[in-house]
Amino acid sequence: MPTPKIADTKPMVMELEAGDYFWCTCGHSANQPFCDGGHQGTDFAPQKFTLEEKQKVAMCLCKHSQNPPFCDGSHAKL
Repeated sequence: MPTPKIADTKPMVMELEAGDYFWCTCGHSANQPFCDGGHQGTDFAPQKFTLEEKQKVAMCLCKHSQNPPFCDGSHAKL
């Protein structure tokens, strides 16, 4: 399994509207935490997630969360 690039060692806290999103799993997107196609040519693919209502979320940027796309504190162990 390839290792993702660590985009940052802290989460990105943001308020998102209800809807579908594509989280960057590779760490190469210039539009973190969302996919911009930077994974092309790698073994990575974006992870789709859906929010049923507007909410504040902490998005994982270290790409090591056990609860992707959301931060679980894994960045503290890197």
